[in-house]
Amino acid sequence: MEQHELQALVERISLEYFSKAFKHEARFNNRLRTTGGRYLLKSHHLEFNPKQLEVFGMEAFIKIIKHELVHYHLHLEGRGYRHRDQEFKVLLQKVGGSRFCGMIPHARNQTHVKHYYVCRECGQHFIRRRKMDTRRYVCGVCKGKIKLLYSEEN
Repeated sequence: MEQHELQALVERISLEYFSKAFKHEARFNNRLRTTGGRYLLKSHHLEFNPKQLEVFGMEAFIKIIKHELVHYHLHLEGRGYRHRDQEFKVLLQKVGGSRFCGMIPHARNQTHVKHYYVCRECGQHFIRRRKMDTRRYVCGVCKGKIKLLYSEEN
């Protein structure tokens, strides 16, 4: 989905479910990780996580759009726009927005590189996720030199 398609979708949902126009900018933000979207209080723009659309599909993404539009319209009307406010909860229930979005698995947590080291003196084995400088560190058992055996990627 392109930016202009997202803008048109948000404007359509705003008119259809809230009977009010969305007059600001809706855009994708690839840096969002733990949230489906956010409403920016100062600029009144909406930002959405494109991964939510990719992973969970259009139906879940529309619920996220509704959630952010509830923040948007209530804030512009000077009413309770926060998650804890009763007006927010009632309007969110009325339009069918989602209270929470699904968790997206982070790419960096899916693959773990393991580095296998061995002490040259006593034969002690070490397994590390992060690579270590063998010139700087020594064996914790005998203070001998360490060498890298091999690295594998899961």
